[in-house]
Amino acid sequence: MPEVDAARLVAEVPQFVNGAWSVASATQRGEVFNPSTGKVIASVPLAGGSAADAAVDAARTALPAWAETPAVERARLMFAFRQRVENHFDELARLVTREHGKTHAEARAEVQRGLEMVEFACSVPALLAGDTFPQLANGVDGETNRHPVGVCVGITPYNFPHMVPLWMFPIALVCGNTFVLKPSEKVPLSSVRLVELLEESGLPTGVLNLVHGGKDMVDALLTHAGVDAVSFVGSTVVAKHVYTTATAHGKRVQAAGGAKNHLVVMPDAELDQAVKALAASAFGCAGQRCMAGSVALAVGSVADALVERLASHGRSIDAAPTDGNDAAEMGPLINAGHRDRVAGYLDTATREGATVALDGRDLEAAKKNGSFLLGPSVVDRVTPDMSLWTDEIFGPVLSVVRVETLDDAIAVGDRCPYGNGASIFTKSGYAAREFKRRFNAGMIGVNVGVPAPMAWLPFTGWNQSFFGDLHIQGTEGVHFYTRQKMTLTRWFASADESHHDPVWKGQKPQ
Repeated sequence: MPEVDAARLVAEVPQFVNGAWSVASATQRGEVFNPSTGKVIASVPLAGGSAADAAVDAARTALPAWAETPAVERARLMFAFRQRVENHFDELARLVTREHGKTHAEARAEVQRGLEMVEFACSVPALLAGDTFPQLANGVDGETNRHPVGVCVGITPYNFPHMVPLWMFPIALVCGNTFVLKPSEKVPLSSVRLVELLEESGLPTGVLNLVHGGKDMVDALLTHAGVDAVSFVGSTVVAKHVYTTATAHGKRVQAAGGAKNHLVVMPDAELDQAVKALAASAFGCAGQRCMAGSVALAVGSVADALVERLASHGRSIDAAPTDGNDAAEMGPLINAGHRDRVAGYLDTATREGATVALDGRDLEAAKKNGSFLLGPSVVDRVTPDMSLWTDEIFGPVLSVVRVETLDDAIAVGDRCPYGNGASIFTKSGYAAREFKRRFNAGMIGVNVGVPAPMAWLPFTGWNQSFFGDLHIQGTEGVHFYTRQKMTLTRWFASADESHHDPVWKGQKPQ
């Protein structure tokens, strides 16, 4: 058993159901680690069906009144919540660092992106306006209006414990839905704090509920008759399960999965800038993000210089425990098992014939100091038949695939079953245009390391990176959390409104 940090231990992570905090009854519990120390900091009950029933029932009971609340009043809740997030900004960032391991700078950036989603939610009433089509036919008017979907569920991953929940429930609530949030059991503390701040902002009873658990909880929510829509972010394997299970039970679903993001470096690229961008993309957040650049496609003569500079830059990155160390430039992975899994790919690389140009396992033991740390790694001469290219590693490992031309790079992308993001580094407008139009991914960057959209734009993953029709964020997020109603209206003149009465003919009475 790992050592327990008694001074900082949270005995049990609480749930929030029907406006009340409590500890769920559960036969199993998960451990929440501080990745910088390797110590357990909390225990989370892994609840199941009964907790799911209570949360959904509370949300279902609260739905009619909340859906009838004027949209501008629903938005005022988000205005108040936004101010509390701003007031607690650094506290929230340090909580992300403590339970996830991100550097302080990365955690602050995550809180900022989450704050932008809340700000976007404040503007949602302007996007709920319908359309009208007068005199659509003779004497007939048409109109459309947006209505809430109902009870919505959000199932969120460990890699962005603050931001991803805020991709979901602020928009859902302003659209008039009620919500059940199930965060990753690895990082539940950030969600607990967000719900506390939302409660302080004036959250009505039952409108948002927080539950904890593993697969049993997820399946209970996916199949619950009282749930109308499900939002999910996580691995592709689980995204497929969420999509197929929930849609089979009649629910609307958006499920964002894994990725293998390609970074194309052309011979004319500004190499120093490209190396910095590639390193930030591959090693930022310790590579634990679905928009991490995990494959560098080196085109033509640039390959040798690119690998050399990437390895040199990686050696200069200060990878260290992050909790209490704001100077660290890269943090640990989420737990020991995941660290060992990622490190195992470096052995696999050698067996499959690739060259490890920078080995992240070489960090001295004193620097790791009990943390789940793994340094940056660069693997050269990877080919698309190797597991380093086919698998989503989800760690600080950058694979370099050498190709001769831009067309070859695009062909490598065409073989990829995923389709989140891809970027090109070049001075050529023609190359950038070809790449933008033809590369097999839903989010494209030109001289940008991580082409992740901000709150006002949708997170448009393709292929096995997304299951559903309406993406997370932006106006697509608003469309996901609402459904349209179309009305045709025709009025007939009554006897009192006949053409014999001058009042109804626009004539002045005598």
